[in-house]
Order: sequence, then structure tokens, then C-alpha cells
Amino acid sequence: MEKILFKSEEKKNSLEIAAMFRNIADKIEQGKMILRQDENEVTVDFPDNMSIEIKVEEEIKRTKGTQLKLEIELEWYPGDSGHKTGVVIE
Repeated sequence: MEKILFKSEEKKNSLEIAAMFRNIADKIEQGKMILRQDENEVTVDFPDNMSIEIKVEEEIKRTKGTQLKLEIELEWYPGDSGHKTGVVIE
């Protein structure tokens, strides 16, 4: 069963998105991030080891043509310290 604790979707330019990713990376390194929007707030505690999934999708939309997506997902179980080898980003 899935419970969504926080969700946000907004349009930003590439510089704003890059700055947001840098901020998120800093928070992951620090081990904690607080997400806040209006009255909704969630605290995320990051462990030392997590699984990361990176996916690029291409989808043909009837009205707008080709849509591309880059999805980056982090997953972990509290208390799990497993580590896997993976993709190289250049």
C-alpha cells in the first residue's frame, strides 16, 4: 500500500531546476531534508546507502507529440545499509 506524504509539480526553467537539484544533493549529503509547501511539510531523513533508479522515457502524445521524461527515484528501508554497484553518469 502506498501513501503519498508530499507531492509537488511545477514548471521551472533549466537553471532553477539545476539549482534545486544542487540543493537536494546537499540535503542528501547532510542526511536530512524538509519539504514545505503551504501548510504541508514533511521531513526526510536519508541513510548512508540507498537505491537509485534513473529512467528516461519517450511517450507519444496524441495532441502534443513526443514527450520525454527523466525520472530519478531514491529508495530505502529505514535501517537498511545495503549497497549495490550501478550506472556511471558522465
